[in-house]
Amino acid sequence: MAARRALHFVFKVGDRARTARFYRELLGMRVLRHEEFEEGCKASCNGPYDGKWSKTMVGYGPEDNHFVAELTYNYGIGEYRLGNDFLGITLVSSQAVSNAKKMGWPLREVTSGVFEAEAPGGYKFYLEDKEQLRQDPVWKVTLGVSNLQKSVSYWSGLLGMKIYEKDEEKQRALLGYADNQCKLELKAVGGAVDHGTAFGRIAFSCAKEELPSIEALMKKENQKILTPLVSLDTPGKATVQVVILADPDGHEICFVGDEAFRELSKVDPNGDKLLDDAMAADNSDKWFAEHNRKKVSA
Repeated sequence: MAARRALHFVFKVGDRARTARFYRELLGMRVLRHEEFEEGCKASCNGPYDGKWSKTMVGYGPEDNHFVAELTYNYGIGEYRLGNDFLGITLVSSQAVSNAKKMGWPLREVTSGVFEAEAPGGYKFYLEDKEQLRQDPVWKVTLGVSNLQKSVSYWSGLLGMKIYEKDEEKQRALLGYADNQCKLELKAVGGAVDHGTAFGRIAFSCAKEELPSIEALMKKENQKILTPLVSLDTPGKATVQVVILADPDGHEICFVGDEAFRELSKVDPNGDKLLDDAMAADNSDKWFAEHNRKKVSA
């Protein structure tokens, strides 16, 4: 389990241009790779949709040693309904705070030196106004849970995460696979977890030979498996194996074989151009406007 790595969080986005601006210009991330697909993913990476979609990976550096965001865009869908499942990503970057102020992007100071910025689609980011000291400024992902103890038992007992902090009074816990990786914060929401239609997915890598045992353990413990062990092909790139789980509150968790994923996730120097070209070629907003129609709200 020591070799397991936190990789990325998957967001569904309805406005690709504004979203790209937020991640590139405000957060200061770069496009690591961009891919276009004509039909839905076998592992529902883009959600329960079968049509044309794209995937853009953005981050502060390669996924080998950075936690990044996967932005999935379904052509024809303009917005998604948020629930209380995703509570935010926290990163340490005074530069991001400065960028937001220069751009006139709304900021709300939630505690001293920590500002909340909302990405297009309503996703919350918490920016600590401190100099970036870590290699990767992405500090933690916060997910809502209905029963903290039950969730901690799942993530720690079954998935092998180390408990770094646990605060019963504030009903929160911080877990992770390594000191130098992005952490997972679980926070009780005081009721049921609602995933809306914007529900995301968090991904981790492990040795490929661990995947069957993860699947077997979940079967033995009567835990939910959303996608049994499957191979995913990307034309011209490595084929990866994944198994996708759901925790007690239905948060989607993807485990992927590390060796092939390192090959698949190599930074593409043409990533920015591929994204920009795809956005320029996407006339869907114009088409809907000309036909006096709105994109579907999922």
